[in-house]
Amino acid sequence: MDLAKQAQIVESIHDTLSDFVGQKLRVRANMGRKIVESEGVLMQVHPKLFIMEVKRKRGVAACQSYQYVDILTGMVELSQNGEALFGPFIEEIEAEDELVP
Repeated sequence: MDLAKQAQIVESIHDTLSDFVGQKLRVRANMGRKIVESEGVLMQVHPKLFIMEVKRKRGVAACQSYQYVDILTGMVELSQNGEALFGPFIEEIEAEDELVP
Protein backbone atom coordinates (compact mmCIF):
# COMPACT_ATOMS: atom_id res chain seq x y z
CA MET A 1 0.00 0.00 0.00
CA ASP A 2 1.33 3.41 -0.90
CA LEU A 3 1.86 6.19 1.62
CA ALA A 4 -1.00 8.30 0.30
CA LYS A 5 -3.45 5.44 0.92
CA GLN A 6 -2.02 4.89 4.42
CA ALA A 7 -2.37 8.59 5.22
CA GLN A 8 -5.96 8.56 3.99
CA ILE A 9 -6.83 5.58 6.19
CA VAL A 10 -5.13 7.13 9.24
CA GLU A 11 -7.10 10.34 8.68
CA SER A 12 -10.36 8.39 8.46
CA ILE A 13 -9.49 6.58 11.73
CA HIS A 14 -8.85 9.96 13.37
CA ASP A 15 -12.15 11.36 12.08
CA THR A 16 -14.09 8.31 13.28
CA LEU A 17 -12.54 8.42 16.74
CA SER A 18 -13.33 12.13 17.06
CA ASP A 19 -16.99 11.12 17.28
CA PHE A 20 -16.26 8.81 20.24
CA VAL A 21 -14.52 11.31 22.55
CA GLY A 22 -15.94 10.95 26.06
CA GLN A 23 -17.34 7.49 25.42
CA LYS A 24 -16.34 4.19 26.99
CA LEU A 25 -14.37 1.86 24.70
CA ARG A 26 -12.64 -1.49 25.07
CA VAL A 27 -9.00 -1.67 23.97
CA ARG A 28 -7.13 -4.81 22.96
CA ALA A 29 -3.45 -4.04 22.39
CA ASN A 30 -0.82 -6.48 21.17
CA MET A 31 2.27 -5.56 23.18
CA GLY A 32 4.59 -8.13 21.65
CA ARG A 33 4.68 -11.08 23.99
CA LYS A 34 1.38 -10.30 25.67
CA ILE A 35 -2.00 -8.90 24.78
CA VAL A 36 -3.37 -6.24 27.11
CA GLU A 37 -7.11 -5.74 27.32
CA SER A 38 -8.63 -2.84 29.18
CA GLU A 39 -11.67 -0.63 29.23
CA GLY A 40 -11.63 3.13 29.43
CA VAL A 41 -12.85 6.46 28.17
CA LEU A 42 -11.50 8.09 25.03
CA MET A 43 -10.24 11.40 26.37
CA GLN A 44 -8.53 13.17 23.47
CA VAL A 45 -7.68 12.77 19.80
CA HIS A 46 -4.61 14.40 18.31
CA PRO A 47 -3.22 14.42 14.75
CA LYS A 48 -1.01 11.33 15.31
CA LEU A 49 -2.38 9.65 18.44
CA PHE A 50 -5.31 9.33 20.81
CA ILE A 51 -5.42 9.20 24.59
CA MET A 52 -7.59 6.95 26.74
CA GLU A 53 -8.10 6.89 30.47
CA VAL A 54 -8.10 3.18 31.31
CA LYS A 55 -8.84 1.28 34.48
CA ARG A 56 -5.91 -0.59 35.97
CA LYS A 57 -5.76 -3.08 38.81
CA ARG A 58 -7.40 -2.04 42.06
CA GLY A 59 -9.48 0.61 40.29
CA VAL A 60 -6.58 2.95 39.58
CA ALA A 61 -7.03 5.02 36.42
CA ALA A 62 -4.13 5.72 34.07
CA CYS A 63 -3.76 7.56 30.78
CA GLN A 64 -2.61 5.48 27.84
CA SER A 65 -1.83 6.75 24.36
CA TYR A 66 -2.05 4.83 21.11
CA GLN A 67 -1.18 5.74 17.55
CA TYR A 68 -3.68 5.53 14.70
CA VAL A 69 -1.16 3.49 12.74
CA ASP A 70 -1.49 0.80 15.45
CA ILE A 71 -5.16 0.46 14.47
CA LEU A 72 -4.17 0.39 10.79
CA THR A 73 -1.74 -2.50 11.39
CA GLY A 74 -4.09 -4.37 13.74
CA MET A 75 -1.85 -4.03 16.80
CA VAL A 76 -4.65 -2.16 18.60
CA GLU A 77 -8.33 -3.04 18.34
CA LEU A 78 -11.15 -0.88 19.67
CA SER A 79 -14.70 -1.96 20.36
CA GLN A 80 -17.82 -0.59 21.97
CA ASN A 81 -20.59 -2.79 23.37
CA GLY A 82 -18.94 -5.85 21.81
CA GLU A 83 -18.81 -4.38 18.30
CA ALA A 84 -15.49 -3.56 16.65
CA LEU A 85 -15.10 0.07 15.60
CA PHE A 86 -12.75 -0.84 12.74
CA GLY A 87 -12.38 -3.91 10.57
CA PRO A 88 -9.03 -5.30 9.46
CA PHE A 89 -7.30 -2.90 7.09
CA ILE A 90 -4.40 -5.18 6.12
CA GLU A 91 -6.57 -7.86 4.47
CA GLU A 92 -8.33 -5.14 2.51
CA ILE A 93 -4.99 -3.75 1.37
CA GLU A 94 -3.61 -7.14 0.32
CA ALA A 95 -6.73 -7.83 -1.75
CA GLU A 96 -6.35 -4.46 -3.51
CA ASP A 97 -2.67 -5.15 -4.23
CA GLU A 98 -3.55 -8.48 -5.89
CA LEU A 99 -5.87 -6.69 -8.31
CA VAL A 100 -3.17 -4.25 -9.45
CA PRO A 101 -1.22 -5.64 -12.44
